[in-house]
Amino acid sequence: MNKLLTLLLLAFFFTSCKTSISNKKTQLGMKTENSTTSLTLAAVERFNAAFNRHDVDAVMNAMTEDCIFENTNPAPDGARLVGAEQVRAYWTKFFTNNPDAVFEAEDIFASSDRCVVRWIYRKTKDGKPWHLRGVDVFKVRDGKVAEKLAYVKG
Repeated sequence: MNKLLTLLLLAFFFTSCKTSISNKKTQLGMKTENSTTSLTLAAVERFNAAFNRHDVDAVMNAMTEDCIFENTNPAPDGARLVGAEQVRAYWTKFFTNNPDAVFEAEDIFASSDRCVVRWIYRKTKDGKPWHLRGVDVFKVRDGKVAEKLAYVKG
């Protein structure tokens, strides 16, 4: 009986140790994921702030050299721009043609290297206030936006 009790206690002890080690690994993984998520949010917020200042240099500094931007136009799939040179040319023209453009983030959330921003885009169109609602899906790499995929309602 004592041998059986001893075996049961040892089994319980080793199972508890294994569970404790497993929980610590999970907690460490969560910390790593949380720090990646925080860096992703910071990168997207830095991009959005530069965008709302119409600062092309800062926007491009917030993006990787091999960045991808998928615009909402032309319908149905939008244009796909690849690389800093194409994306810079687009933002330069966009800010010139839309001097009062601003994106207001309605909601923003991230997980690891992905971020979603639900937004309202406001500007003046034909002399009147105008807006459009949509979503951007970002991918962040090394603290910079690697992808910005834009989708709109309607």
